[in-house]
Amino acid sequence: MAIEISEEMVEAVNTALANRVPCILATAGSDGWPSMGYRGSMMVFDDANLAFWERSYKDGIAHIKENPQVLVMFRNPETRQAWKFYGTATVHEEGDTREAVWDKTVEQERNADPEKKGFGVVIELNRITNYGGAVMSEK
Repeated sequence: MAIEISEEMVEAVNTALANRVPCILATAGSDGWPSMGYRGSMMVFDDANLAFWERSYKDGIAHIKENPQVLVMFRNPETRQAWKFYGTATVHEEGDTREAVWDKTVEQERNADPEKKGFGVVIELNRITNYGGAVMSEK
């Protein structure tokens, strides 16, 4: 079964930063300790993947390199939309995928990295749930 990202999800995630509700990325390192952080550049990359432009170089990326399983949470209390996206992240420090993520990154985030020192991270989705945990789509 293929993951199905609805048009509602695409619109909400792709405008999250503009709507002041950036997605939250949750990771865990090989030691098991979790980390969470906002990702203003989170986007629906294609039919089965989310992506973001990484420019902070904080523990989340170290965690992804150690343990690529991640969770992305979107929640907009005003519209009452909320989803959890579970997947496997891959870091793209060079190449066509890095460039494709950059090209799709929102302007505000691109402006925060004028020297383009960051890199792309693509998250292959395995499951999408509503905020309460009910499965909406699964691979």
